[in-house]
Parts: sequence; C-alpha cells; structure tokens
Amino acid sequence: MQKVITDDLDALLDILPPHIHQPLCQQADISGLLEVVLDLGRPPEARFPQREVILNPQEVSQEDIDYVASRISSFGDDNRAGIERTLHRISAIRNRRGRIVGLTCRVGRAIFGTIKVIEDLIQSGKSALLLGRPGVGKTTMLREVARVLADDLKKRVIIVDTSNEIAGDGDIPHPAIGHARRMQVTTPTRQHMVMIEAVENHMPEVIVIDEIGTELEAQAARTIAERGVQLVGTAHGNILENLMMNPTLCDLIGGIQTVTLGDEEAKRRGTQKSILERMSPPTFDIVVEIQDWDRVAIHPDVGEAVDAILRGQPIATETRWLDETGEVKIEKEAPIIATKKPTKGKQLVKVNEICKLYLFGINRGRLEQIAKAMQLSLAIVNNLSDASLFITSKNYYRRKPQKVKDAEVSGIPIYVLKSNTPPQIRQLLNNIYPTAARDKSNSFKLALGEAENAISQVKGGQEEVELSPQSAYIRRLQHLLAERNNLGSKSLGRDPDRRVRIYREGKRA
Repeated sequence: MQKVITDDLDALLDILPPHIHQPLCQQADISGLLEVVLDLGRPPEARFPQREVILNPQEVSQEDIDYVASRISSFGDDNRAGIERTLHRISAIRNRRGRIVGLTCRVGRAIFGTIKVIEDLIQSGKSALLLGRPGVGKTTMLREVARVLADDLKKRVIIVDTSNEIAGDGDIPHPAIGHARRMQVTTPTRQHMVMIEAVENHMPEVIVIDEIGTELEAQAARTIAERGVQLVGTAHGNILENLMMNPTLCDLIGGIQTVTLGDEEAKRRGTQKSILERMSPPTFDIVVEIQDWDRVAIHPDVGEAVDAILRGQPIATETRWLDETGEVKIEKEAPIIATKKPTKGKQLVKVNEICKLYLFGINRGRLEQIAKAMQLSLAIVNNLSDASLFITSKNYYRRKPQKVKDAEVSGIPIYVLKSNTPPQIRQLLNNIYPTAARDKSNSFKLALGEAENAISQVKGGQEEVELSPQSAYIRRLQHLLAERNNLGSKSLGRDPDRRVRIYREGKRA
C-alpha cells in the first residue's frame, strides 16, 4: 500500500567512511535501514526493523566521526544536522568539553499513503494532534499531511520546521511537502515565536508543527487555533492520558482544574465537593494515537474523551487500520469477556479483583505501559495453572490453539481482546480493576481536599501549612488553588518527597 517516493539513501551512505560504507552496502535488506550508530571506541552499528548488525569489528575513531561531521551541515543548538535536499537526520552526542563522541545517522523517507487512515479527519478542517512512540512514523505522517492539504485541497499550508525535520536540510524544501511553504527555526527555543510569526505574517489556512513540547509552544498552539487556523501537530506521549498527566502540555486538551461544588450539586452528582474538570475547550479537536504504521486509535471529540476520563467513565475510541488490500477498516466495538467451561457454552462473566494474568498473543510491553499510566500494578504469570484470568486476542481465540483449549477445560475465565490496541487494553484494565479509576480520582480529591483545608487554616490565621508529598501534576493543581485564594505557595524537597507549602503573602518561610 505504502509507496516510498524517495529515501535518498545514497546521500547518507556517501557521508560514511569507506570501511563502514562498504559492509553496509552489502546488506541484503539495506532498503529497510533505519539508522547507523557511530560511537567513539565502539564498533559501528546498523539498525534495521528486525535486527542490528555490527558493520566492522574495528572501533570507531575520532577521525571517523570527524569524517562524517565534515560532510554534513552544521549542528544546531539541538545537536542535529542534515544533508542538503534530503530528509536524513544526523544527531550528535558530545562530551563535557563539547567534542562530538557519537553520531546517530537516521534515514529519512518520504512515503505516499501514510495518512489514508485519517485523511477524512484531516480534510474536515479540524485541528488534529498526533501521538506515538519514537520511530512509529509521526513526522512521516505529518509531512504527508502537509502535502495533501497543500496539493490536493489547495490550502495555504505553512510548516514550522524545527531542525529541518519535516522538509529536509537546506534552503530549498524537499519535494515531499508539495506546495506547502516551510519556515525554518533557528533554534528550538524560538519555535513558539515562529509559530506566531507564521500566522501573523503569511495568512496560512493550516499550520503544521512537529514536537510541541513546552508551555510556550502549547500557548502558541492555542493562539493559532483561536484565530481559526487549522493546526496539525505532534506531541510527546503515546496515549491521551499521557497529555492529561503532563502539566506542561495538558492545555492542548483543555487543561484541568479543580472545581468546588455546592452541597446540593455534589449530592446530585454523587461526588465529593472538590472535583476535577476540563478548564477550557481543547486546542485540538481530534487526538490520533499512532500505534503502528498502518494502525491508529482516534479520539474524535477530545473534549468528551477528557471529560469521560476525569469522571472515570469508559471513553469512545475508534480504531482504524489498513487491511491487506489497502482498504481502511474501522472498529468501534468494545471488547468482550468470555469464558467457556467444559459442560457449558460460552457465556459472559463479570471479572473482579483479578490479580494473576496469563497472556497469550497479547503485547505484554504495551499492557504494562498502559497499566503504569493508569497507576496499576499487574501480576502476570507464566504458568497457566497459576492464572486467575486468561487474556488473548480474537484471532487466537477463534483458531482455538491448545493453550486456549487448556484454559477452557480448566474453567479459567477468558478475556477476548478484539485487538492489541491501547483503547482495547485500557478497557480490559477498567473491566478487571473497576475501582482503579475511582481510586485514582479519589487520590486527586484527597490531595485537593488537603490543599483546601490548608487554605482555610492559613486564612484563619496560621502562617503556613505544609502538604503531603504529591506528583508534579497534583502539586500544580494545589498551587492553582492557593493562587485563586490569593495565597502564596511553593514546592520544596526532592521527589518522591517533594511537596507544597501554602502561606500568607509576605510571610514566606
């Protein structure tokens, strides 16, 4: 389905020393090369999607590193450089004196078809934020977004290109961005200023920006969205919850604040008086979690998704992927919990307080990552006899391999995931640990309740009150509470004992 229009691989190979270049060219799968790593005093290494290979037993010397550095553009403040008219990126590692002691030479590729699964969303005119782990194709998709909007929809597109990551090195942008225009950023610290400059000076209909990572950039993104300009960007994080827990970037999805309800309203809602709510409309209308090159999970209404998460409710997520024929498939169904006992047919069961999980055909790393984000502790066992719950995917369950049959014969509950995607896994964990979301919400409420009590004490005459240690995100909310009550606050101590002190202005200790 995906068609590589260019990877300019020869240009990258030509900057390598001959004793590294030659063995690399002999690799049968060189077309799939991801990057070449050169570290001083270590053998040169090439990385491919499924393997890593030592190119030469001879250790990399300072002369080798200097050879490469002399054949590329100058390194910027972010220690990144490139090759003229290509998408390749060379990143430097320096010692304490500033000398380069390591290089990562990453292959840049322009690919058509990478946005087919989200093309309708991009064409809708709504602002979209792409999330995903490094190397999953965020920048490649962003580059294709710019080309489609500029060439196919004839929109005025401006790319704010920090480190020349999207449109390549040099003054002339790579043809992969089509008719989109590119504004280079001299240093990463100026990215937010160039974002605003693009809107004020060049009348764009769309702004494309890679790696929104600071509070100033988040504020600039909000300013752009409020001016009616479509914004398509990427941010640090794999799933929506990562943004919610990031105090720097949570404004992108509307920000989170504490709200104190009246007695009647709290009783009507069945909650405590202090609750967490979204502060404002999200900067981005849509969040796309990129799970793989051809598979994404979509939150089509970010505001609704954030509200649901804050209330501990299931969120409506849409999973899309490309099948073998290149057609877009969409799935909105929730996973099911099923068990089959030897004398009975398949039936739905409710699973509570499951503590020992046996995984079959399930991505363990992804499960543990999402569980960590949800602040859950899992017990995953290797022996079926020790399991309280057997977890597998729909494909495996339908084929009925021996392990599935053994679980059924043993009467072990079987949880069937439709796919190995974050939304499906989150729903799994919410079903297994139904109190987890409430417990997490209660921890927020307890911490904010403690801050409210401290505020009352300080207003009542006490000079200062020190709160319990909390995460950076909760401390931020406690600081906001103090500020809104015209009191001073500051954080002290080191993690994990870092905490907030609330005091009367003028009485700082």
